[in-house]
Amino acid sequence: MWSWPTPWIILWSVPLFGRDARVASLASDANNIVSIDLSIANCCVAPDGFPRVAVLAGKQGEEPTLPGPVISGYKSDRFLINVTNELTDTSMFTGTTIHWHGISQHHSNQMDGTAYVTQCPISPQKSFLYNFTGDDQVGTFWYHSHYAVQYCDGLRGPFIIRDREDPFNELYDFDDDSAIITLMDWYHYPSPDTPRQVWPDSVLSNGTGCYDGLECPPHVTYMVQATKRYRFRLLNMSCKQFYNIFAAQRYSFILNADKPVDNYWIRTIPDPSEPMNATTTAILRYAGAPNVDPQAVNVTNNYLNETLLRSLSEPPAYILEPNPDIRLNVVMAKNEDDYNFMINGVQYTSPSVPVLLQIMNGALSQDIDPVQSIYLLPRDKLVEVTFHVDDTSGRPHPFHLHGHHFAVIKSADSEFRNYDRPVMRDTVSTGTDDKSDNVTIRFVTDNPRPWILRW
Repeated sequence: MWSWPTPWIILWSVPLFGRDARVASLASDANNIVSIDLSIANCCVAPDGFPRVAVLAGKQGEEPTLPGPVISGYKSDRFLINVTNELTDTSMFTGTTIHWHGISQHHSNQMDGTAYVTQCPISPQKSFLYNFTGDDQVGTFWYHSHYAVQYCDGLRGPFIIRDREDPFNELYDFDDDSAIITLMDWYHYPSPDTPRQVWPDSVLSNGTGCYDGLECPPHVTYMVQATKRYRFRLLNMSCKQFYNIFAAQRYSFILNADKPVDNYWIRTIPDPSEPMNATTTAILRYAGAPNVDPQAVNVTNNYLNETLLRSLSEPPAYILEPNPDIRLNVVMAKNEDDYNFMINGVQYTSPSVPVLLQIMNGALSQDIDPVQSIYLLPRDKLVEVTFHVDDTSGRPHPFHLHGHHFAVIKSADSEFRNYDRPVMRDTVSTGTDDKSDNVTIRFVTDNPRPWILRW
């Protein structure tokens, strides 16, 4: 079985009601409405040559796909996404939710899609309307099931919000869905039956990979024109960590098509300690190049170093105050009795009633379940979270904070704190046990609601 539950704590900043109880309505205050019917269904796929039944998403009238269809819009758009659960295969989870990873959900916590925190799972043959805006957020996000480990069975896809007035649009000529690269690990058995500590059977690039010994699908091909510049969007939608672009992290980069017209390999190379089946390839093909595989060439690895990253813009000054208002310590451990993970000595257990519903029904803070996993935070305070050296299995672990973006003050593999335009993220690696990482992040409690911090 998968290692479940994974470590969670719930950060609840108050007050919840009063002027902060505004609920998004169907009457849009946004520039445009993006309305989508999204069906979640069981389908048989063979993305690496091995057939299995998966959990997939598809737009109305279209076949479900792996990964799910790209959902996109523009800054300030309102998204009305009606999710219908058509799951029937009881070898996997048949309830579902959808989390919009990276969207802060200001004033719309009930749309965060976190099972048993903000909503109950959607039952089979039932629907749930996700109704939210990204406010001023733009960039590369993704969506995935947030019910148990269901997204490892396939339910994940890109979610892109573009800016019609992008201040960097002079740097590129094209930014469209053809330049999206998704990475995901893939397993040949349903997630409830997959062993806890297991390597993936293959790694997929845009839903395509290759399992040794099987007839594999053709390589994914990205087409470019010579002399043009392309904004590529790279998303790691993996369940487990195999790259130094960590699970749930995303990057944009500009590719300048200034090489001779030809075919070029795009290689996804894991950390050196990972098995070779964590490697996958795709093709970058210039218009006019023959429809053949590239010639093999020697590869020089230049791994991304997060400690060298800097934010494009200055973070808010209060993020860099010498002394935060609140300091939280996160210590990871593993329960040796059942091999589940713990935070600060507590194993997270989902409540029978979602946390948000408990609050709305008037439960006092000390009575909200799961009591030991809830951290009550005052509003509009600067919070500093330190992840102490992580010596649990499967490390390094990427932690994701819902409802907020944070400044990475101290990155993994770094000995120093960075107050010079620290990178802003929603997911960060906690590092490994052979370094005194003590990864440190900061955020402001400016979005009152119950939110989870998890990996």
